[in-house]
This record gives sequence, structure tokens and C-alpha cells, in this order.
Amino acid sequence: MNTLPVPADWLPKLRNTDKLESFRKIRRCTWEVGVLFLLLCVASGVSRGQAAAETAGATSSSSGVTTEVARSPISVSPLPVESKPLHLAVREGPPPEETNRKALEQRAGKDAAKLLLRSVPSEARVYIDGSFVGRTPLLLVVPPGKYNVEMHGPREEFGGRLVGLLPSDTQQVVLTLASRYASHVSVR
Repeated sequence: MNTLPVPADWLPKLRNTDKLESFRKIRRCTWEVGVLFLLLCVASGVSRGQAAAETAGATSSSSGVTTEVARSPISVSPLPVESKPLHLAVREGPPPEETNRKALEQRAGKDAAKLLLRSVPSEARVYIDGSFVGRTPLLLVVPPGKYNVEMHGPREEFGGRLVGLLPSDTQQVVLTLASRYASHVSVR
């Protein structure tokens, strides 16, 4: 058993081993009481929160009718070893923009049109009909048709245009992105 240290200036007063042992017991009890007090404070805070939640559930009313909530113990089952939390999940396969771009190119066929997309400022995120396909500058091979092209800049700038492509057509679209929100406000 570990003994609690005794301050050096108290040793002459506690020469008798009985007194020394009783002093150590008192100090040990004081420490244990402090730990118990701390645990009670934490536990009472948790139990008050639990009681408040249960009371709220037990007294909730709908159309003036009070409902009683059945209280059941909370069971916690451990996660299987092979499952991982969603926020830590590692994406398998190609990135979504590559998948979306390949889907457009596969539908292109022999009459494919080419679409060169640029933005000011560059490195804007490009969305074709709502699907993310990459960042500017970007060359896409797509089937002929109409496309809603949107670009989102690094500082929430925005630009968009409806583009119509004919078979074997090549178009270059350059969008100057405008800020959606005011960069400054002046009061008069």
C-alpha cells in the first residue's frame, strides 16, 4: 500500500507511530472524499440532464393529451472491427469529377463536340448540368446538345451560361466570375 507523504515540518510532532498512522489515514480519507465529491458532481450533472430529457419526453403533449414514455435501459453495442466511421471512410475508385467527365465522353459518339472552358479567375469548379466535372481550364468532349455550364470560383464567385453544341462543333466559353455577395458596404 502506498503511504501518503508527510510534510517534513510535521514529523517532530508525529514521532509516535500511532499518531503518524492516524495522520496518514486522515489524509487518505480526505483525498478519497475529494475524489468522491468530484464524481458526485459529475454524476449529478449527467443525471440532471438525463432527468430533464426524460421529463421532457414524459410530459410532451400533442393536442392536449399527455403521453408516457416507456423507460428502457440504454444498450450500447460495440462497432464491428471492420466497420469504419463515415467521416473517415476512404473513397475507392476515381474521384467524382473524373467519373462524371467520363460519362459525358462515353455518350459523345462519333459526332462529338468539343467544349473548352476557361474562367477569370482560373481554377474555378465547373458544373455541367449540375454535375461537377473538374476545374478550369478544361477541355471536354461531349455529345451535341444544350448544356447548363456553371463555374464557382475559389472565393464564392459565380458565373453561368447555357451552351448549345452542334455535331462536330468546337466552342470556347470564357466566363468572368462575379461575386455573389457585396465585398464592401458604404453607409451614407
